[in-house]
Amino acid sequence: MANVAQVIIETLRDAGARRCYGVPGDTLNHVTDAIRESDIRWVHVRHEEAGGFAAGADALLTGDLALCAGSCGPGSLHFINGLFESHRNRAPVVLIASQIVRDELGFDFPQEVDFRSIYQSCSVFCEEIRTPGQARRKAAMAAQAALTRRGVAVLIVPADVSSAKAPDEPAFAVHPACPVVRPSTGEIERVAAILNAGRKVAVYGGSGCEQAHDQVVALARTLQAPVAHTSRAKDYLEHDNPFNVGMTGIFGGEAGYHALMECDTLLLLGCDFAWRQYYPEKATIVQVDLDGTHLGRRHPVHLGVVGDIGAMLDALLPHVGPRDDRAFLDECLAHRARTLEDQGKHARLGKGGAIHPQYLTELISRLAPADAVYTADGGSPMVWCLRHVASTGRNRTVISLSHGTMANAMPQALGAKAAYPDRTVISLSGDGGLAMLMGDLLTAVQENLAIKVAVFNNSALDFVEIEQKVEGLIDSYTNLLNPDFGRVAEAMGLWGRRVEKAEELDQAVRDWLSVPGPALLDVVTDRFELVMPPKVQPGQVAGMALYSAKAVLGGRGRDVVGVLRNLLS
Repeated sequence: MANVAQVIIETLRDAGARRCYGVPGDTLNHVTDAIRESDIRWVHVRHEEAGGFAAGADALLTGDLALCAGSCGPGSLHFINGLFESHRNRAPVVLIASQIVRDELGFDFPQEVDFRSIYQSCSVFCEEIRTPGQARRKAAMAAQAALTRRGVAVLIVPADVSSAKAPDEPAFAVHPACPVVRPSTGEIERVAAILNAGRKVAVYGGSGCEQAHDQVVALARTLQAPVAHTSRAKDYLEHDNPFNVGMTGIFGGEAGYHALMECDTLLLLGCDFAWRQYYPEKATIVQVDLDGTHLGRRHPVHLGVVGDIGAMLDALLPHVGPRDDRAFLDECLAHRARTLEDQGKHARLGKGGAIHPQYLTELISRLAPADAVYTADGGSPMVWCLRHVASTGRNRTVISLSHGTMANAMPQALGAKAAYPDRTVISLSGDGGLAMLMGDLLTAVQENLAIKVAVFNNSALDFVEIEQKVEGLIDSYTNLLNPDFGRVAEAMGLWGRRVEKAEELDQAVRDWLSVPGPALLDVVTDRFELVMPPKVQPGQVAGMALYSAKAVLGGRGRDVVGVLRNLLS
């Protein structure tokens, strides 16, 4: 007769789980033993937070269930940040949080943690298996919730329950559902009427357009409309799209910003873009989203309808009249050309051999395979990835956009590589982000996960420093005293190299990408490179001027020269 741990693992395996990320421990012993007997791969991470990031990237990219498992108390608690990130990315992950024995719950026993109260805020399901008879049903419910509601599910399993014999139960199973939701005919006709009446129509697409690239392009062609996209939709709408004008928002470019600010009619497709200042004030706005709670929650809209973007556009296209007037489209595409030209100026080697981070990113993008997977740390590496990695329609990016955490890139690369062992997986890591969870470089070695880690080493918490300067403040506590990360990597068993001279970078990137095992390239980049928003506001200029005055008075003239050089260029 199987025990409860075996029933849980069998149920989750039948639901599609193939990998489990975690650290073993006493209350988890029967679960890890059940995994050992199954064909689920145990990926032994060095820190549970890294396991949460890795599982989330695995599940996000594959669409399949990924698992995490931790011991009682601190073990399962350590997953919280990685799983908060994964939940906000809508990744189907199940955490098996082992718990102390039931008889000791409620008595402040060592390592007792109320996981339910902690994980409820970042999960679609969070329940304790209280008796052996609940095991199969609750495991199925957890997997069902994670897959259909797209998020983290938490199974809390007391140690005495996991080791108990499992009774015969009905064969509860998981039933992944893929319904197609389409607005009513009347709603379709109302959307079409608004679009047909518009003179300067723009489309703004989000991650809901994942399966709707061709329909979005067909609509843009019919309307002669520019297509801007959110950061999450880069992989889905940027490639093979002659109407693409890029992103807006603080990470975006001037062309996407112009399209949204100057249109008279805006169609929002599967996007829940949070920054209200980047919505037009006077345009007629139509929003389509699969989640009705998203309609009008960021900015007032004139019409909101619920539906899958692909199915909705298939129904909408016959009702939209084709137009020949390209004036607004051509205007926006001209802005896009200027945006790309400006980005290209910064993606070159700097004067005196300084290595611009944009140049490093574009070089990696140019030399990497077309189906590479990119992860990027929160902060400036994320911006360089979004702006300078070209979308191919086959490559993917995994970035912390909603949660905005540090230290996500390298652990997410571990999960991506475990899911796709035959693809090149590249982590664009900040020096601060890498250092925060650097111990899990050992996971890459131990688990034979041949990730490629590029360290943007500017000896600073760069994005924080920029934020402080924009507010007119002297940058404080942002300096980082870094080691030679290449030598650290070599000591840990990876291929490692440090690059300080621009003329050595091209060959170093080629060598780094061609190494068969895990590899780390430590690149010293220009500390004074700024992340510029699509439109510089007067307050930001005033803030930089105030910072410059304070810095000069404080004897930091060289810093000011570097900042102004990049601001003016």
